[in-house]
Amino acid sequence: MKNDEYYIRRALKLAKKGAGRTSPNPMVGAVIVKDGRIIGEGYHACCGENHAEINAIERCVEAIAGADFYITLEPCTHYGKTPPCVDALIKHKPGRVVIGTLDPNPLVAGQGIALLQKQGIETLVGVLEAECRRLNEKFFKFMTTGLPFITLKYAQTLDGRIATATGHSRWISTPESRRYAHRLRSAHDAILVGSGTVLLDDPELTVRLVKGRNPLRIVLDSRLRIPLESRILQNQNQARTMIVTTEKAAKGKLKRLKDMGIELLCANMTKKGEIDLSQLFLKLGQKGVSSVLIEGGSSVITSVLREGLADKLLVIIAPKIVGKGIEGVGDLGITLMDQAITFHEHKFRKLGTDFLLEAKIAVPSL
Repeated sequence: MKNDEYYIRRALKLAKKGAGRTSPNPMVGAVIVKDGRIIGEGYHACCGENHAEINAIERCVEAIAGADFYITLEPCTHYGKTPPCVDALIKHKPGRVVIGTLDPNPLVAGQGIALLQKQGIETLVGVLEAECRRLNEKFFKFMTTGLPFITLKYAQTLDGRIATATGHSRWISTPESRRYAHRLRSAHDAILVGSGTVLLDDPELTVRLVKGRNPLRIVLDSRLRIPLESRILQNQNQARTMIVTTEKAAKGKLKRLKDMGIELLCANMTKKGEIDLSQLFLKLGQKGVSSVLIEGGSSVITSVLREGLADKLLVIIAPKIVGKGIEGVGDLGITLMDQAITFHEHKFRKLGTDFLLEAKIAVPSL
C-alpha cells in the first residue's frame, strides 16, 4: 500500500498540470510501473485531447503487459471526444490497475472497474481517495448535482473592509495575491460579479497576469444599469460576457447588447427583489458551466452566503486597517452565534504580505 500511495501521489502531481485547461473534464494523472520502475506517465492536458491513460501509454518505454497502472480517476468507458480509455488498458494487459477514486459521471460510475475485472485484471480502488476527490471537487459536484461548484473570493483589510468609505479598493492586496486571483479565474468556467462592481471599478475580468484561458464573464444586472462602454462588454472574441437580467430591463438596451454579441439570460427575482441565484446556478449548470468564481461585490457575496449556495470561501486578508468602509459581508439575518456559518478543511498561507484563508463551507445540521 505504501508504494501504491507513492505512485498515486505522483499521478496527482501530474494531474495538476492540467489545471484550468481540462474543464468540463476532470484533471487526471497516470503512472505505469514495472519491476519498481516508472516506464510511462502522462496527464490530461486539455479538453478534447488524449486522456491521461493514453498519454502514459504513448510515452511508455517498454511493453506494459504485467505492469502496475496507477490512475487518479477511474478510466472512462464511453465515447466522447476521445475513445474509451478502459479499452486501451485492456488491450495492453496490465497486471494490476490502482485507482484513486471512482468516476461520478453516470456514463462511467464503476463500469470501468467492472470491465477491467471481467478481463481478469486485478483492481484496487480508493488509494488516497480523499485527495483524488479534492483535486476534482468542481467536477464531482457538477456530475452529482448538475450544479456548478461555487467559490467565493474577495480581498479585505484586517477590519473586514473590501473598500474605503469612498469605494476606493485599488489595491487592498499584494501583486502576489493578484496573480493568484488570475490563476483562480483561469481554473473556473465562469466569473461572476454584480452590476455595482462594474459601475464602481469597471473591471475587465480576464486572465492577464498568468497564462490561462479567460472564463465566461457574468454580470448580475437586473435593470441593465452598466454602460455600454464598460470594459467587460468589450473584446468578445477574446472573452465572452453574459448579462443576467430580468423582465424589468429596458428593451432598447437589450437589443443594443445583443447587437454587441453579449449573451443575455433572463432570470426570476426573489421576494426581496434580487435575482434568484438558485435558479440562475441551475440554468448555468444546464448550459454546461461546472464552476463559478464570485468576486463581488458585497451584496452578491452576502446573498450567496445567506442562501447557502457557496461551496468554498477564499479570503485574502491584507495587513491594513481603514476603519469605516464597505464591508465584505453584509446582513445575513444571523442573531445568535450558534447560527454562524462555519467551515472545515481550513488552510492558511501567505501571498506576499497577505494571508489567504481557504475553507470549505460546512453544511448546516438539521
